[in-house]
Amino acid sequence: MRSTAPPSEPAVERFEPRAVRALARMFDDVSGRYDLLNSILSLGQDGAWRAAMWRAVPEEAGTCLDLCTGSGASLRGLLRPGRRVLGMDASLRMLERAAGTYGDSGWAPRLACADAFHLPLRDRALDVVTIAFGVRNLRPRSRALEELARVLKPGGVLAVLEAVAPRRGALAGLHGFYLRHLVPLAGRLSDDPSAYRYLSESIFEFGDGASFERDLAAAGFAVELSRSFLFGATGLWAARLTRRPPAAPAGEIQAGSPNRLQVARPVDGRRRRFPQPAPEGELEWRAWTAAQLGFAIALVVALAWALAVLLKLGADLPIESWQRRGLGFLLVAGLTGFAARALVLGLRLQGKAPRR
Repeated sequence: MRSTAPPSEPAVERFEPRAVRALARMFDDVSGRYDLLNSILSLGQDGAWRAAMWRAVPEEAGTCLDLCTGSGASLRGLLRPGRRVLGMDASLRMLERAAGTYGDSGWAPRLACADAFHLPLRDRALDVVTIAFGVRNLRPRSRALEELARVLKPGGVLAVLEAVAPRRGALAGLHGFYLRHLVPLAGRLSDDPSAYRYLSESIFEFGDGASFERDLAAAGFAVELSRSFLFGATGLWAARLTRRPPAAPAGEIQAGSPNRLQVARPVDGRRRRFPQPAPEGELEWRAWTAAQLGFAIALVVALAWALAVLLKLGADLPIESWQRRGLGFLLVAGLTGFAARALVLGLRLQGKAPRR
């Protein structure tokens, strides 16, 4: 299901092919509250979705790139002893936030400001590329996938997590309403509200994932895993490179050198737990969990009130009987889901802050 409305005025240049500078400026502007709004818009589930993406990465992968890495939220789960982890993005401010989290010593990921269409990497340099909520910003997508196929080794894995447009079904209307109205509304908390209008419009442009799978196949990738989350609002794909793209033209400069990267696996061959960055303070964790709990409780109360009104008015409502039944089903489903979420968050608050 695609939106037929043209992009809003501030977003027009962001939809242009290879609009690297326009998108970099946008992400620079929203970097301060980007992670917070991601958590709000995903109902606190974005961390679990990233974890599912990390599980699609083979343990034996030696060199991994997280493209469109932003503030580095998707880097943590890639870190392993002996694995080279790279994070690349067009936004310097986003990369500064990532650098503040991971530092630049030891096993920290190596960060670089880069254009996804001209990656500063030699051919066949990578075992894995991950992209979380960034592939819809790469236009033309076919050219971006060709570049990823260039830097991946044969048999390399591309794991993509992306928000998708509503698919046909009972929840399509609710999903469309959320994208058209609630996402831009949440953007008012950002320093650049137009960025969240762009977010909404770019999700509709990306579509429901079917065209993305066709583009993957055309670029030589075979999809091995396809999953959806939050009733289809987010998709996860893991694809393996099965066909090499055409060779680079003669004389093209290939960045990077294999001798600059050294394998640093333990000499005894035993795996060890990677020393993760220090966890956030327990007070901050409890405050965020409590905020999610309060939001869930507020939704439970609102849905319960709406259900009570529906039951009270019944046939007096000026809608068809099938519409009343459908509305009742949505209210009960939402009430059940958020009540369960509130219970889980309440139990979580009684325990200790999780170790990351």
